[in-house]
Amino acid sequence: MHRQSEQVLRAAVAKFDGGFSDGGIAFFPKRESTTPETTKSTVHPIQDAPKVAILMCTYFGQRFLADQLDSFAAQSHSNWVLWVSDDGSKDDTQVILNQYMEKWGAERLSLQPGPAQGFVTNFLSLVCKAEVEADYYAYSDQDDIWEADKLQRSIEWLRTVPRGTPAIYCSRTRLVDCAGKEIGLSPYFRKPPSFANALMQNIGGGNTMVFNNAARELLRLAGSDVDVITHDWWSYLVVMGCGGRVFYDPIPTVSYRQHGGNLVGSNVDFGARCARIKMLWKGRFKELNDQHIVALERLKPHMTDDSRATLAEFSSARGRSLVPRAIGFKRSGIYRQTLWGDIGLMVATLFKKL
Repeated sequence: MHRQSEQVLRAAVAKFDGGFSDGGIAFFPKRESTTPETTKSTVHPIQDAPKVAILMCTYFGQRFLADQLDSFAAQSHSNWVLWVSDDGSKDDTQVILNQYMEKWGAERLSLQPGPAQGFVTNFLSLVCKAEVEADYYAYSDQDDIWEADKLQRSIEWLRTVPRGTPAIYCSRTRLVDCAGKEIGLSPYFRKPPSFANALMQNIGGGNTMVFNNAARELLRLAGSDVDVITHDWWSYLVVMGCGGRVFYDPIPTVSYRQHGGNLVGSNVDFGARCARIKMLWKGRFKELNDQHIVALERLKPHMTDDSRATLAEFSSARGRSLVPRAIGFKRSGIYRQTLWGDIGLMVATLFKKL
């Protein structure tokens, strides 16, 4: 299978959030910015503020890339640096990046070739890159638009977390069309984040995630070659499994552009749900759980006792007959964020699709 086609398939399965999606698009008025407006020329870092390394992976991204880069320049928190790993774009992606490098300076933007093994490995290669050093790290796609206070909001929460505790900030997204017009919001998840939830779904899109050095060190321990479906779901699993904290902000911090070329869609329309149900019945979600269980072996010494117990109960129950399987899943505490999601889990349990 062509590498990019395989990326699209893997991503479409993952951004579901976790196999079969719940919730629809909610419509809300756009919030008023709580931070002063900045211009594209305001890109000089404040040296005494926490430093954020933005980790961006690109692949044929020329169409919307400039809008995303301009939204970085408009951040109210200006102490950031951008690391870009390009996976072999043959369009003008690298031309655009070099133009911004000339404008901002090489100390602000670093461009390097990617590993050409798919978007997951590309992102994790940046996480594991020794030269990337900062106080916090933010995943970034190539075609979104960040709200001006995205970094400020994430840092304000992350600074409340004790040093040494792995932590991730994530948020809802504002869905926009190709022209940047708002078309709704991503589903709002109200249940608390946990490892038991992370085994079943990812609540935060990578394009909203900002994490600290303790979280980064765990991801580096696992390595960039770990076989997982997406970097963001993996990050949620790792931090929750190893006793960290995740904060899900109900206020959107990213305008998430919906178009035919992005690898991961909003997963809220009827067609997408039908596709996920089809993949569920074909056993794809069960395969994803297989991948995660194997990948987590790398971090077992760093996981909490409760997380190891949850993982062991869940793993063991998957191979049992119906009644013991249902009891085992119940004991493991696994859950999804909505009623329909939990109903889906019950159906998947009945037909041995977990």
